[in-house]
Amino acid sequence: MPTRPRSQPPAAQTGGETPAGRLPVPEELFKTVSSSRVSQVIVDQIRLLLKEERLKPGDRLPSERELCVHFGVSRVTVREALRILEASGLVEIRVGARGGAFVTTPDARQVGEGLATLLSLSPLTAAEVTEARLVVELGIVPLIVERATQEDLDALRAMCDEHAEALERGEYTMELSADFHTRVAACTHNAAIKMLVESFHGPLLMSLRQAQTVEPQMGLLGSKEHRDFVEAVAARDLDAATATMNAHLQRTASRVKDEHGEHAEGGPVTS
Repeated sequence: MPTRPRSQPPAAQTGGETPAGRLPVPEELFKTVSSSRVSQVIVDQIRLLLKEERLKPGDRLPSERELCVHFGVSRVTVREALRILEASGLVEIRVGARGGAFVTTPDARQVGEGLATLLSLSPLTAAEVTEARLVVELGIVPLIVERATQEDLDALRAMCDEHAEALERGEYTMELSADFHTRVAACTHNAAIKMLVESFHGPLLMSLRQAQTVEPQMGLLGSKEHRDFVEAVAARDLDAATATMNAHLQRTASRVKDEHGEHAEGGPVTS
């Protein structure tokens, strides 16, 4: 199929102009592949084109039949590659007369889930998680104090109320504590920080639960510290907010053991 320059009008383009206004991707970008894992090679090639910005969000990939010809593979292999790309948030499959495979970019949720999966499969210790949390959660306090909106404060206060009620019912869990810390990170209004903390949810719970084995009543003081932290942020009191979060994390750190069975000195998460 002949290649048409992007500058020509839609009528001269194979397959017409895309709904997003972008023209079909030049077919010479794709190279024939040969491997025992052909679908992955196709995925890697398209990822490289994205990295090099030769493919951009909104571009429509050639049809499955055309991709089969360009890559020299079967339609089953092309479909497998497209499924991998779609699961990664790099391609969106649309149906209908103007459908096809369109280049997109993964959102924060998808990237966060991918990071979370990797972290959950990694041999992290509770002490390592705690150290990381001390660095991250204390490091973002200045941003939280500066950027937290009234909506953020209302949401955090509502969480504190719910947690207090859960404590009274004896139903407070480490999941509630983890949710609070995740919501606090969102107050930075920084997508990268929010994504990082959300992806850390699994390891965070792991470290909290280990700390809870040392202190089964974990949550009583921690819940109060959550509220104290929120009020310090509401007052734009950086010193008070930092001191509260530091005490909060350091106390849990004292309950978490490293891989040698010794208590860590610098901090995990807590509740």
